[in-house]
Amino acid sequence: MFRRYLSVTKPGIIMGNLISVAGGFLLASRGDIDPWLMIATLIGLSLVVASGCAINNVIDRDIDVAMARTRTRVTVTGEMSAFAALSHGILLGVIGFGLLIAFTTQAAVFFAAFGYVIYVGVYSLYMKRNSVYGTFVGSLSGAVPPVVGYCAVTGQFDMGALILLVMFSLWQMPHSYAIAIFRFKDYQAAGIPVLPVAQGIDKAKRHIVLYIAVYALVVMLLPISGYTGAAFMAVACITSFWWLLMALRGYRRNIDVTSWARKVFAFSIINITALSIAMAVDYHSVVPQLLTLT
Repeated sequence: MFRRYLSVTKPGIIMGNLISVAGGFLLASRGDIDPWLMIATLIGLSLVVASGCAINNVIDRDIDVAMARTRTRVTVTGEMSAFAALSHGILLGVIGFGLLIAFTTQAAVFFAAFGYVIYVGVYSLYMKRNSVYGTFVGSLSGAVPPVVGYCAVTGQFDMGALILLVMFSLWQMPHSYAIAIFRFKDYQAAGIPVLPVAQGIDKAKRHIVLYIAVYALVVMLLPISGYTGAAFMAVACITSFWWLLMALRGYRRNIDVTSWARKVFAFSIINITALSIAMAVDYHSVVPQLLTLT
C-alpha cells in the first residue's frame, strides 16, 4: 500500500527538486543558515511537488497507457484508483502549502503556487497535449524550486532570484528535448506534440545546442553579479562547456541519435546537480541587490 502512494508522487523528481531547493536556499543564506526554516522549506516544497506529480498522474492516465515508460504506473494499471491518487495529491498539497505559508515568506509561497498552477493546470491539462510550446511552459514550473528556496530566505524576488528562474528554465529545455528524442516512439504513440515529434529531430538538435549555449551564458551571471565566486565559475564553465560539446556531437555522421540523446540527458542532471552544490558552498557574503521586485 505504501509503495503505490509513494510511486504516484514520482520520488525521482522530488529528489531532483530537493537539490535545487537546497541550492537556492543556501545561496541566499550565505552561511547564516536557519535550520528550521530550511527544513520547513525543503519538506513543504517537496510535498507541493509530490502533490503536483500525483495529480498529474491522474490527468495523464489516458496518455500514460500508450507509453512504454509510463504504462506500469499505478494509476494506469488500476492498482490505485484515480480518486485515491487525487485525494492523496490534494492532501499533500494542503500540508505542503500549509508549511510554506506558516514558516516561509510570501514570495516563496507565491512562486510555489505559481509553479503548481503552471504544472497542474496550464501544462498538464492543456499545453502538454496540444502545443509544441508545452515544454517551454512546463520549464517555468520546473525552474521554481530554487527560486522558492532563495525567496524563503530573502523574502523578495531580486536579481539573484531572477537569474535562478531564467537559468533553471533554460536548463529544462535541452533536458526535456533529449528525453523526447530517446523516448520518441512513446511520445509519438501518445500523440504528444513535443518538438522532436511535431517538427523533427533535426530541429530539436538545433534547439538543444542553442538552449545550452544561452544557458551557459546566463549561468555566468551569478559570479559576474557577485552572488558566487571563482569556484562556481570554474564548475559552471567546465560542466556547461562539456554539455555543449556533447550536444554538438549530435551532428556527427551516422551517429546513434538515441544513444546521443541519452548521454545529453544524463549529463544535464550531472550539470545542474554540480551547479546547485557549487552555488550552495561558493556564495559571496555581500551580494549587490541590482533588482528588487516585491
